Order: sequence, then structure tokens, then C-alpha cells
Amino acid sequence: MTVDLDGVLVVAHSDKQDAAPTWKKTYGHHPLTGFVDHGPGGAGEPVAALLRPGNAGSNTAADHIETTRLALAQLPNCPTAQLPNCPKNTGAGGRPPSAANSAGATHQFMAWLARRGRRLSYSVGMVITEAVHQHVLKIPTSAWTPAVETSGEVRDGAWVAELTGTILEGRPKGVRLIVRKERPHPGAQLRITDADGMRITCFATDTAGPPLAQLELRDRLRARAEDRIRAARATGLRNLPPHDTAQNQVWLDEIVPIALDLPAWMPMIALTGQARLWEPRRLRFRLFPTAGQLVTTGRRSILPLARHRPWTGEVITAPERLALLPNPDRPAPSRPCEGTSPDRSSGTRRPPETTLAPSACPPSATESKTVHRLHRRTVTKDRG
Repeated sequence: MTVDLDGVLVVAHSDKQDAAPTWKKTYGHHPLTGFVDHGPGGAGEPVAALLRPGNAGSNTAADHIETTRLALAQLPNCPTAQLPNCPKNTGAGGRPPSAANSAGATHQFMAWLARRGRRLSYSVGMVITEAVHQHVLKIPTSAWTPAVETSGEVRDGAWVAELTGTILEGRPKGVRLIVRKERPHPGAQLRITDADGMRITCFATDTAGPPLAQLELRDRLRARAEDRIRAARATGLRNLPPHDTAQNQVWLDEIVPIALDLPAWMPMIALTGQARLWEPRRLRFRLFPTAGQLVTTGRRSILPLARHRPWTGEVITAPERLALLPNPDRPAPSRPCEGTSPDRSSGTRRPPETTLAPSACPPSATESKTVHRLHRRTVTKDRG
């Protein structure tokens, strides 16, 4: 389980409490957010949000520590017993979660993560200082290892290496500094800290054992946090409507996470394939505006859908997958529902007139006759 921490700028178009100029020459707030990554087969969900003024720094260790505390307290199996209301458990399989951050490579924050008893593994981005730059220039060619992609294939034009020696002095015990050099994309502008025409990045981690390429891949996948922020902006984080800070904190802690949890979990349990990766904007365009007229006849509800619509199959299969989930309030039906399963053997989609059963199987002919007889007996008895 990976918790990604990242900051986001929320622009304020009117005067609000604690709003201040930002480093991008805008005006608003600079909250620090935390997201749980669901991996390449899903999205992610918010677990923490710390509202800060617009002039709050990106490397403020106290804010990173507080956001990490809030995020870890939301996990079902918290990795440290030092947090309030947190069970002493390391999670599934006994493997500690990873706390990743893009601008939190401060000595205070890393020392807090590496404190005895935390049971955390971290991967934090670092700024390329002059000392790091000089050590990178001294790395021999044979020490560079090719980077890899998520599929396991070698990443073209990218290499990783580990820094050792005096550069580690003053840092927490067990920390590893890993650098990556990569050919810049066409049109990219190099920085003064880049060497030999290669883009240089660096991160610190305390994970021991996996190859350097795997550790670098884990840190690079932290970029999925940007996708979570984009989805959060589409579900209420584009602005903070209230004026007071307390009200904006409620908006940030309650309203935005609820609006973001729904499109994060619904695709994971109701959709399949690439549809599980759809963000809120795409869900609004493809699934939510599906046109149809609900018709109730013969004690059955029928929802006609357009056959030519590209996403009709997803609209039909999503309720079926949700109906298979266990419901403690109602036992699962003992017989298969008639007309509620698509013909997957032929690969064709269900015609638009097919009946959908949103909650349970419709009664069979025998059950309908039995209920009708009982109803007639009751009416006759009442009349007598």
C-alpha cells in the first residue's frame, strides 16, 4: 500500500481567510493532500488534506509530518502504534506501507519517518544540490543500471545509480540516495544541474533489497498522484467556496473526499478493463448521461437502451457486477436470474429491450401464481 503526498494550489478569486499569494504568482491556498494509490488497475482515494495558506512552503517538514499522521490514521491497518487510535499492525502480509512525497526530503521529515517503531518505508524526492551534482559527475559508466518500465522491459534512454560516500553524512541511518539520468524529451529545456545532456533526478529511500531499477520505478509511479489531483479538481477542489478557514477545512476534509471516493470505487467494483481507469470527467461523458426511459409493466422494470451507443455494454454489465456483491441485509438468490446475463459466448451485446433487474431476480411463473392465490384467499376471508 502506497500513500502519495503532494501539494496543490487552489486559486481564490475573492478575498478569503488565510488566502495569500502563491509561488506561481496567483492568490489562494496551498493545501497538502494524501492519496492511497490503487495501483495500475485502478485509481486512488483521498485519505488526508491539510489546508494551508497560499504562501506555505513546499518543504515544510511540520506540514508533511501532520499530513502523514492524518493519512496513516485513515488506514485500516496502521503501520505504527505511536499514532493515536492506531492498532499495532503492519498491514497485509506484514509488509510496511510506503509514504512517498515529491518535495519532502528534509532531514526532519525523513528522521520522523525512520524513527524506531514506525515500520514505514519511504521514498521522497530530492532537490539536485551542488553536492549531489558533483557526486553524479563522479559515477563511473559501469555503475549505471538501465531503468525499467512497468511491464518489466528496459526503458529506452534511462539509467539509475546509487550515491555513496560523504553525501550520506548527516542523514538518517539506512537512507539510500538514488539518481536517474534520462534523455530529455524533444523540446525540453535542460537545467543547470543536468549533466552531459541528460535530465538528472534524485530521491531518497530506506528500502533495502529490491534492485535499483525497481526502486526507481516505484518512485516514478508516484506521478499518478497528479491524476488524483486532477480528479479532485473535477469533484470540488477547483475552488474553496466558503470564506472562513474552518468552513473551507470541512469542504476539504468531508465534501471533496466523498465526491472523489464515489468515482474512485465505483469503477473498481462495477467496471472492467480500461473503464476502471476512467476519471470523473470521462464518467460524466460516457456513463452518467445515458438516455433511457424506465418502463414498469407486469411487475417488471424494463430500461430500453440504444444499441448503437458505444458504452451500452458497460451500462448493462455494471449493475450485474454490483448485484453479485454480498449484501448482509438480503441473501443472495439461489437460482440464476432469467434475462440478466449477457451472451458472452457469442461476443454480442444484449438488445436494447432486454430487462435489467437492479436489485433481485424477478419472480418466476410458479411464484407469481402462488402469491396470486394467497392474495385471493386473503381478500375472500376479509369479505366474509
